[in-house]
Amino acid sequence: MTAPTALIAEDEPLLAQALRAELAAAWPQLRILAMAGDGRSAVEAALLHRPQVLFLDIRMPGQDGLAAAAELAERWPEDAAPLPQLVFVTAYDEYAVRAFEAQAFDYVLKPVQPERLRRTVARLQQAVARPEPASAQALEQQLAQWRRLLGAAGTGAPAAPLRFIAAGDAGGANVRMVPVDEVLYFEAADKYVRVLTASEEHLIRTPLKQLLPQLDPQRFWQVHRAVVVRADAIEQVQRDEAGRLYLRLRGRPGERVAVSRLYVHLFKAM
Repeated sequence: MTAPTALIAEDEPLLAQALRAELAAAWPQLRILAMAGDGRSAVEAALLHRPQVLFLDIRMPGQDGLAAAAELAERWPEDAAPLPQLVFVTAYDEYAVRAFEAQAFDYVLKPVQPERLRRTVARLQQAVARPEPASAQALEQQLAQWRRLLGAAGTGAPAAPLRFIAAGDAGGANVRMVPVDEVLYFEAADKYVRVLTASEEHLIRTPLKQLLPQLDPQRFWQVHRAVVVRADAIEQVQRDEAGRLYLRLRGRPGERVAVSRLYVHLFKAM
């Protein structure tokens, strides 16, 4: 029988080695294919090795664990083996842990607690022993599970919806209070988030993952790990020859916004 495989993504080497050692004790048959110290490296290693289990630290430099999981879901080949079983590794955060438990997803607290890890391993062993065959339907079921997990992990304390965005212009010299009602979409770009209205572009330093909980979820939809659009600004949903979805927005006729695999379900009936 082929040994089960895993990848560990953790930016603190001592904690990564501690997790590896505890896994060796709790699951001797598990083969660690690679260790990654940041989210981008974890994505590339997972695409290369295609492990059955992925242990992802939530907070890592550069791309964090949530963003890495979202990118991996986008880039995972449809004809490949099923998506990895996902386990988040996190320092204790009461709100996040409640969210994980409410969604019945696995997590591991730092420092590693052997008894808690053994329970996680028992669930993983059952999942790995009966994997779903590679198919479009199986992939969609996994993507739905990942959406719930990423939503649970990314949920913060509720906040009143923003009414204005304090944003700089493209040159960064001026700051303007932009009404949220005028924003067509937000797009993460390098160290900034672009705020686009029908006629202007502004820049803010607030990460998209921090901005999203402050937006009204009925009005603003995440359609890509780097893009949030105002739903009533969507004029047209287009599909290209490869089956990928794109949005045309009112007020920005020369642009189209890509919809990632994780969020295609929003437009199933359109």
